[in-house]
Amino acid sequence: MLYGKEETLSFLCLDLLWGQKLYQPLRFVLVLRGEQASILVSTDLTLDATAIISLYGYRFKIECTFREMKQVIGAFGYRFWSKSSPKLNRYLRKTEKHPLEQVKTEQEQKRIRKTLEAIEGFVMCSCIATGLIQLLALRFSTRTPGLFWRYLRTPSKAIVSEATVVVYLRKTIFRMFAEQSDLPITQIIRSKQEMPSSDADILAS
Repeated sequence: MLYGKEETLSFLCLDLLWGQKLYQPLRFVLVLRGEQASILVSTDLTLDATAIISLYGYRFKIECTFREMKQVIGAFGYRFWSKSSPKLNRYLRKTEKHPLEQVKTEQEQKRIRKTLEAIEGFVMCSCIATGLIQLLALRFSTRTPGLFWRYLRTPSKAIVSEATVVVYLRKTIFRMFAEQSDLPITQIIRSKQEMPSSDADILAS
């Protein structure tokens, strides 16, 4: 099964040593699909050739997920940095020491670790948000007509995109919170809001 379709192809599977000085065994799968020839590689020698071919077929979906995380969720738009982090050199020679090796004090090392933890935590939360949005699209596309309002043409699929769900949530989520006063998140938001001090402020709110 490739890209949702059953296809016939030819392949040759070989276990070969690869690398420089420290050689490691890799499983190479040479694939012929019509006139298209590909070479696939796996470090897992327990996978058979057909499993490796099928797994490579998921790469397109993975790339689409990265695109949604980048463009819709903003998963890689973090701005975490530390003055303790040294300036990295992209053109570092093999004989030169890595700039991180020059960080000697424990306090600076701790700051760098904290920065990396913040970056990893931000991306992890973005991955969770992406999964939740995909679940909402799968479960509620047919039950919530408002999810289709973003289309500028006749919808071609029954399941809306992540971007459509995000736009819908941005427009409606605070109204949902206001209507569901028993939700813990609604109570947290209200506890942090200042009470209006005049009739004009009440009307404005």
